[in-house]
Amino acid sequence: MRSPSYSLLPARGLRAAVVLALTAGLATAVPATAHAEPTPVMAAKPYMGWSSWSMQSSRYPGLNPDGDYSYLTEANVLKQAAALATELKPYGYEYVNIDAGWWRDNTWKPGFDGYARQQADPHRFPHGMKAVADRIHALGLKAGIYLPVGLEKEAYGDGKVPIRDADGCTTADVVYGDLRTTNGWDSAYKLDLSKPCARKYIDSQAQLLASWGYDFLKLDGVGPGSFKSGDNYDNVADVAAWQQALAATGRPVHLEISWSLDIGHAADWKKYSNGWRVDTDVECYCNTLVTWGNSVDDRFDDTPGWTRHAGPGGWNDLDSLDVGNGTMDGLTKAERQSYATLWAIAKSPLYTGDDLTRLDDYGVRLLTNREVIAVDQGDTPPARPVTPSDPQQVWAAKNPNGTYTVALFNLADSPAAVTADFSALGFTGKAAVRDLWNHENLGSYRNRVTEALPAHGSRLFTVTPHGGAVRTTGYEAESAANTLSGNASVADCSACSGGKKVGNLYLGGALRFNDIVVDRPGTYLIKVAYVSGDARPVNISANSAASTRHRFPSTGDWGTVETVSVPVTLKAGTNTVTFDSGSDYAPDIDRIDVPLSPRQ
Repeated sequence: MRSPSYSLLPARGLRAAVVLALTAGLATAVPATAHAEPTPVMAAKPYMGWSSWSMQSSRYPGLNPDGDYSYLTEANVLKQAAALATELKPYGYEYVNIDAGWWRDNTWKPGFDGYARQQADPHRFPHGMKAVADRIHALGLKAGIYLPVGLEKEAYGDGKVPIRDADGCTTADVVYGDLRTTNGWDSAYKLDLSKPCARKYIDSQAQLLASWGYDFLKLDGVGPGSFKSGDNYDNVADVAAWQQALAATGRPVHLEISWSLDIGHAADWKKYSNGWRVDTDVECYCNTLVTWGNSVDDRFDDTPGWTRHAGPGGWNDLDSLDVGNGTMDGLTKAERQSYATLWAIAKSPLYTGDDLTRLDDYGVRLLTNREVIAVDQGDTPPARPVTPSDPQQVWAAKNPNGTYTVALFNLADSPAAVTADFSALGFTGKAAVRDLWNHENLGSYRNRVTEALPAHGSRLFTVTPHGGAVRTTGYEAESAANTLSGNASVADCSACSGGKKVGNLYLGGALRFNDIVVDRPGTYLIKVAYVSGDARPVNISANSAASTRHRFPSTGDWGTVETVSVPVTLKAGTNTVTFDSGSDYAPDIDRIDVPLSPRQ
């Protein structure tokens, strides 16, 4: 979330929202005994709960009557906590997360204690932060809190403020001498973590949060990411220090970091935190909580590259799930369901920013559907696209029990049919299909399931295969039988089939597979193995037919191979299939696998 103090940065790309979930393995700091039970894995599942930021940031009538971000008060937090305990706790929602501003008054002036640590604003939180955490715990819930990364400028105090339990250390001793700034808003001085005093400062903050009883920390403005790059904004060492400091308190604290983090540092985020925001803020900062086109739809492009990084201990955070309040949310019913579907299949944390005292019936059904929640919380892996990132998309994941989670999305602005071909999942023939949103067994389907969807609509299924595996013929991109044109060239690729790929497909570069042989004419669903650090388009054609333009989702980096399936019409006998970059930059191609039979 973007803190209001940084509202001078209005650009959409600068919306920040970092939910810091404190950490992978904090509980390991507790001394083990010979008879100790195994330590539970922190963030074994994506967390579920509520966050204050969506309502704080909205201009929906009545939410912030005393000025921007004024919604955040002790009374409002406890009201939402009570509603969470009553309405959603039975379904697994347990965190009540207090976001930016708890130490700032309604003019956004901050308060700090005598050791440069954030101190609760007495108007917003008259009983203090410990009392609020105690009240939340009394409801059987967990309490979350928020901090920005770095030493806030207003806490510096001419460098003379002492650091708690650090003899001789002052704020001048925790930052760089040139007072370089850090975080997504440049609102803080960068900590020099080569100095013991800087680590003592983070230790003192962690000890304070633990003494108050908080179970979750959202650390915001973290880089690389948060739309900043360069050494000033590299906060990997900060996140690592926070993880260590929280572990040293002996209190298990979930560490979540935010926002729009650099995927190039995914290994660091996985090592030092329990969750990481993969995108900008979902909120629209308008007269609703969100809008479809403001940022919700961005997740369909930005999530796929992160998919493989999610798992027990750390999850890809897609931000708040605001689907419960109808008009306040700013979405159609179809959009609300698609929003919730993507969050579930991506195994994002499920934390809503809605007013839980005003949930409508449809919102309750979305937030409490146990079959959909099970997709997010169970042992199913995250889904990713099995088709190109075109307006009609299919996402899928193969589950440990042999079933598939399959989601159909129509991202177009008008109704359209969307088809999930079973061959894209790896099998042919019959399959049983269950509709998870409607708790309905739809019966047996052969080879595919097709649904007519409204604009921005979706369906979510469990597909149980009863057919056989798809039989294919593979063709390597680097084969000498193929034709390369323009800048296209063969390159090494350790993750690729055969250790090679064809890259440099840009500005007219093209790869033509020359000897694709099939027995029968028809439309074949060709599986394309490719590498692409970002989402890229490519024009695909067969023989002399016109090309079709598809956009391949990101694989996350230039060393990871993923696949999508595309329909191509072939004639009986020998065919050519061409991947042409046109005037754009296309993905690198590893290989294609052509089924022995066309679509039935």
